[in-house]
Amino acid sequence: MRIHIATDHAGMEFSTQLQHHLAEQGHDVVDHGPIEYDPVDDYPSFCIRAALGVVADQSAGVEALGIVFGGSGNGEQIAANKVRGIRAALVWSIATAELAREHNDANVIAIGARQHTFSEVVTFIDRFIETPFSNEERHVRRIGQIAAYEADGSLLPDPRDVASGASTDSFDPEAG
Repeated sequence: MRIHIATDHAGMEFSTQLQHHLAEQGHDVVDHGPIEYDPVDDYPSFCIRAALGVVADQSAGVEALGIVFGGSGNGEQIAANKVRGIRAALVWSIATAELAREHNDANVIAIGARQHTFSEVVTFIDRFIETPFSNEERHVRRIGQIAAYEADGSLLPDPRDVASGASTDSFDPEAG
């Protein structure tokens, strides 16, 4: 499997170690940066390039996933999720790594390098890679709704509108 990796200065050591670990497991690792330590670097371009790599590979039929690191993983997840077709999940445990794949068919995970030991990170990533999407109808349906919004802004009808026949665009505190 091809694994796209990106980080900022906070995750650079983890990224380097992880690339060796993944290569030893037979994965094709693509490093999207940075290439040297810079304590004031900016993660968005690195993480977005990793996400673009995942989407390009998956569109071409290449089995691919992505991993983005930062101090907390939050900003990196946000950046990756700006790429159409990416479902990036913040992972902080084995359970969140499994659920990211099983329920959300996540194709990128974000991890806080300052939040975990390298041993923990490897465990999360290995579990993420080995866990398949469940293909359960409810999860397929939900992912389809996310993709529809991403593609054209469509949403299911607001149940409050349907139930009351009224618009919920503005709140009237006197209406109860």
